[in-house]
Amino acid sequence: MDTNEPFVYDYQDSHNANHRHYQSLGYLITQYVFELLEKTCKLQKVYIPTDAPDNERCSFFFMSEDALTNCSTLVVLLQDKGPFRAGQWGRKVIVHEGLQHGSQIPFIIKALQCSWGVIVLNPNDNFIELKTEQECLSLSEKKDSTCPLQLPLTVPKRESSSPEEHTSYVWDHFISKSKAEKVAFIAHGYGGLVFIDLLMQRTSEVMNKVGAVALIDSTHHTPHQTQGISQVQAWIWKHCREWVSHSEPLDKSIGFMVKVDCPTVSTGTENYSLAPSSSLHKCNNCSLFLAKLPEFL
Repeated sequence: MDTNEPFVYDYQDSHNANHRHYQSLGYLITQYVFELLEKTCKLQKVYIPTDAPDNERCSFFFMSEDALTNCSTLVVLLQDKGPFRAGQWGRKVIVHEGLQHGSQIPFIIKALQCSWGVIVLNPNDNFIELKTEQECLSLSEKKDSTCPLQLPLTVPKRESSSPEEHTSYVWDHFISKSKAEKVAFIAHGYGGLVFIDLLMQRTSEVMNKVGAVALIDSTHHTPHQTQGISQVQAWIWKHCREWVSHSEPLDKSIGFMVKVDCPTVSTGTENYSLAPSSSLHKCNNCSLFLAKLPEFL
């Protein structure tokens, strides 16, 4: 990162060694993006659960200083499932295409320039890795269980053991309490499934609070997740729009998709990994992007 030279990790005739180098790169990328979120975007790192003692290793997310008090617009970013953390659309994209395409930073900056409140969820931060026998024994004493011989051991983080639990907790304790008149979710891949799960778990709250949802190559399944509830399905059609990877120009209607539960348009690229940056970052003004969404502006 200091030299801006491409990272070379495939330099040994050992798959395991190269994989470790790639993991090390992933860790550095994660920490660097966190630094950008705090220093460049001026977002606050918020630890959850809110009642966690100082010595608890817990999850966190990021939000702008005015995220809960901004009476205008609040935008919530919900990433795909994977080894990457808050602020990233995908680690592989950052490695091969750079932060401009693989991180959420460009869109966050534009959103802040529009004076919006911003919340960046961290749904993939679910487990604590216990790297030492002492940590494992300490946990065993608390759980009244035995420590396995093989380390490392991973244990779920409280209130953030899954993307769904993480999102529900942040909704209950933060998003639902915001003063914003307009709340928008931008969900990529598995993040779309997580949003529909939130909609089903907090149906009346979400319907009243959220004005628009941008789904990008979402893996949600409306008939299964909504259990055939027509009111929820009607809300999805009215308030959601999905961008799907396609060679058609950006925003061109794609009407022949098998799964059509809301208006569907093209991302302007067939590359799944580049879909978020293609559909979001090309907008010069965030208001222009949200103007594309139904029932928002």
